[in-house]
Amino acid sequence: MLYMILGRDAPDSLAARRTTRPAHLARLQALQAEARLFAAGPLPAIDSPDPGPAGFVGSLIVAEFPSLEAARAWADADPYRAAGVYASVEVLPYIKVLP
Repeated sequence: MLYMILGRDAPDSLAARRTTRPAHLARLQALQAEARLFAAGPLPAIDSPDPGPAGFVGSLIVAEFPSLEAARAWADADPYRAAGVYASVEVLPYIKVLP
């Protein structure tokens, strides 16, 4: 089943986000290589594809996992969690309807 992972950034976490990004992306690329990644990307703090110093407010990931518990465990092991980029993470089941 698909699950939505919504990580909300902690205040002033842009530097930690930049430093930890390669490790974060490596995990997403592993999901992609397994054909389990549906969508992933950051949520800019301003209405711009390059928010610059305004940074980001979080990240959205939609991926396939065998269970809600597995999705939560994967999200809890994200390098952004360990580095303090995410202040909170929400994991919910997701059903694709369109397109």
